[in-house]
Amino acid sequence: MRKKLSLLVAVAMSLTVALTGASAASAKEDTSKLNLVKPGKLVVGMTLQFVPQMYLNKRGKPAGYDYQLLRRLSKDLGLKLEIRNMAFGGLIPGLQAGQFDMISVGLGRTPARELSMSYAGEYMPYEALLVSRVADKTRPTVASWNVAGKKITALQGSLEAAKVKEMFPNATLLEFPTQDGAILEIVSGRADAGIMVTPVFAGYNKNNRGILKPNKLDERIRDYYGNWTVQLGNEALQTRLKEWLCDNAESGFLAKTFRREMGYKQPPLPACS
Repeated sequence: MRKKLSLLVAVAMSLTVALTGASAASAKEDTSKLNLVKPGKLVVGMTLQFVPQMYLNKRGKPAGYDYQLLRRLSKDLGLKLEIRNMAFGGLIPGLQAGQFDMISVGLGRTPARELSMSYAGEYMPYEALLVSRVADKTRPTVASWNVAGKKITALQGSLEAAKVKEMFPNATLLEFPTQDGAILEIVSGRADAGIMVTPVFAGYNKNNRGILKPNKLDERIRDYYGNWTVQLGNEALQTRLKEWLCDNAESGFLAKTFRREMGYKQPPLPACS
């Protein structure tokens, strides 16, 4: 029996969604020095396919934790919010090309990425999981999965894909441009497992119970924090976003929004410095 994947996929990857924030913040802020791509607008690159963190709802509108933060951010800055929805692999090149001001997709920090963009602060805690079909009987050890013949999926260009190469070099990595594609490969039996973060598994499992399971391996795969990132060297916007995240973490807005949108309590974020 097959159960339909609940993640939303049939989306034109170059879709641009324009949304309007408040015309001004409570005390109008001067954003002229933030080096924005479009004066008066906050243009954000996203991949709206990760339920419940960021996705398109049944009406085709952006929804989820990231989106709610961006709505408040744009309102506080007195800017109009413009979301550019594209494939995950196109986000960093798009930022480098000046297509948008920032990326909101929970990017983890790596030395290579730090050469191409500036990190503006952590807002999303992640744990990476090895997920397989419920019926799979492979022992939950790294050694049992790190063998020739095992096929493990991951989102193309993600930290999870890099982790497959690092932890399971003898297995075959299958990378997909969409998270849905990576999950479908496991569900269909064409792959044995996949590495994904906790929110992605939770979003799938909510409406498709009894198909996939997380494996409690003898070695933790990876815990990390997703960040907002801006164009390399845009210190003004980087600083302002970091301030906003710190203020809203301290006020409890991040935790409250996380609980409402993600469905579980937000793990602790790093202390603001």
